[in-house]
Amino acid sequence: MMQSTNQINQQSENNHALNHSHSERITNLSSFKPAVLDHSTGIKLFRDMTLGRRFEDKCAEMYYRGKMFGFVHLYNGQEAVSTGVIGAMKKKHDWFCSTYRDHVHALSAGVPAKEVMSELFGKETGCSKGRGGSMHLFSKEHHLLGGYAFIGEGIPVALGSAFTSRYMKEVLKNEKSDAVTAAFFGDGTCNIGQFYECLNMAQLWKLPILFIVENNKWAIGMAHNRATSEPEIWRKAEAFGMKGEEVDGMNVLAVREAAQRAIKRARAGEGPTLIECLTYRFRGHSLADPDELRSSEEKEFWAKRDPIKQLEKNLSENKIVSNDELRKIEKEIDKEVNDAVEFALNASDPDPSELTKYIWAEEKSTHQVN
Repeated sequence: MMQSTNQINQQSENNHALNHSHSERITNLSSFKPAVLDHSTGIKLFRDMTLGRRFEDKCAEMYYRGKMFGFVHLYNGQEAVSTGVIGAMKKKHDWFCSTYRDHVHALSAGVPAKEVMSELFGKETGCSKGRGGSMHLFSKEHHLLGGYAFIGEGIPVALGSAFTSRYMKEVLKNEKSDAVTAAFFGDGTCNIGQFYECLNMAQLWKLPILFIVENNKWAIGMAHNRATSEPEIWRKAEAFGMKGEEVDGMNVLAVREAAQRAIKRARAGEGPTLIECLTYRFRGHSLADPDELRSSEEKEFWAKRDPIKQLEKNLSENKIVSNDELRKIEKEIDKEVNDAVEFALNASDPDPSELTKYIWAEEKSTHQVN
């Protein structure tokens, strides 16, 4: 006998009830005991996370003032993931692939704030020459392989980057080729084919890649547990014989240590790792989202786990960095962000005569000098 729609929905709800909720999962992970931080590392992590937060806040201000246009998706609340992963990697050596929520990934990778802000204003001085905007940041110099508007688009690109690293080392015999690639994507992406195809290929060829799931619980307005039969994404690695790990994505030290373990495995030729970071975005899906679907209780629960406040508490209580030093860093960051806005506002727009520039490869002269 065929089940009714109500029976199927009830069965689905029962299945979800067997899985821990997002809040229960992160609470269970909160007992993580990180390694002791030194002063230099503490400063670096705090500076990077603060830059990400203050930059995004300024983007919101510019957007609502009518200075920034198009779709703009902010990263507030998820800073521990970008800082924890990219901060554990080698800048201008390893590679990074982002999503449409890419501003902070770019900043962590080392792209100057003025170049990122210029891109958001559509200026020629932007890292994508004003052609990409918020969702398509790119920087060859900083090994940022791009932001992608459609979910999952960046994963195959990251896979190709990881394949290149292994090919150069094993086929072209370049022993210095040990670059690792990090592919960032959200929980909603984990229900599409590219995710599974790339996990399969990465494990089959033992590619040096980190699959970083930024599980912020919501795919636009769809709650994660309602959209997948197995909400614990890290477990999906088991189907491919891959290493999978769940981590508190609001704790930069937990993310950093998980990333360091995965990077070590990747450089040693032991293959990929799927890391699910349980995190939360403090703003709506985009700046056009009124954010009315999420409850105030849920928002309050996650606000108490603000990753920057957690790090600051750790640094202060353990007397690693003084309060005066932290406040000084904040002032320096505010100036950097304000200078980036001023730079972007005064920068030149792309020349209309160069509308098609960067779409096709530049023609090279065939003239030969005898």
